Amino acid sequence: MADSTSIRTRSGLTFTADVAGPPAGPLVLLLHGFPESRHSWRAALPALANAGYRAVAPDQRGYSAGARPEPADLSNYAFDKLVNDAIEIVAAAGHDGRRFHLVGHDWGGQVSWGVAAAHPKRLASLTIMSRPHPKSFRRALEKPDGEQKNRSRHHRAFLDAETGKLLLADNARRLRDGLFGQGVPAAAMEEHLSVLGTPPAMEAALAWYRANVGLAADIGTIEVPTLYIWGDADATVGPDAAHGTGEFIAAAFAMEVLPGVGHFIMDQAPAKAAELLLAHLKKHPV
Repeated sequence: MADSTSIRTRSGLTFTADVAGPPAGPLVLLLHGFPESRHSWRAALPALANAGYRAVAPDQRGYSAGARPEPADLSNYAFDKLVNDAIEIVAAAGHDGRRFHLVGHDWGGQVSWGVAAAHPKRLASLTIMSRPHPKSFRRALEKPDGEQKNRSRHHRAFLDAETGKLLLADNARRLRDGLFGQGVPAAAMEEHLSVLGTPPAMEAALAWYRANVGLAADIGTIEVPTLYIWGDADATVGPDAAHGTGEFIAAAFAMEVLPGVGHFIMDQAPAKAAELLLAHLKKHPV
């Protein structure tokens, strides 16, 4: 079982996190995406703990009430601050300066790509779910057929000032039927909405998109052993973006395609994803 705790970083932010496993074990930091929360990792944490790892899954900046600077000031959600949060959470968890394993999904995957680019020597391994390497994603977005652009059209809607209200209206119907409507179990939706389902949390989460429009080109080749997991029923990430990811990895790379699985891998195929993650960590010890 995971324990919920508060992690206060050097920047003065306090993150709500679920933790599991021996404190002295190799650290695995798990970063969730949108519109999810630390609860994405409910199946991974006990599996990691049983294998001897120290697993830490925070609600990230804006999702944690104690780490929610004013979202109207978009500089509070600039990408470098999201990356720095990951490094500071690791330090506050007692692993300052030590190598660790990093796992990210969706926006957490984007942050993880950024951490791997900026701090490659800190990472023993990188595992990304759904989110392609940013340059592969950008290339797919710019293709004239517009296939990936169509899949990503919701990003543009997130820039509208009224989007937060719309997403939460009518008991968050648009989230439940739209972004979550890819086979995410009802119980998982409720867990995520317990974190994200208030106007302050939603506005902060949307600030990630608004503060980082067009982000991609500044993340280069990754020099960390990488596992990329993609579901071939992903409604938001197409095959061009997914299969191009390996071109931007200059270290050991493996891609696993999960048939019939959508974007929310840990909510839809938790056992298989945890199995793949553990095998990858074993290959690349701290």
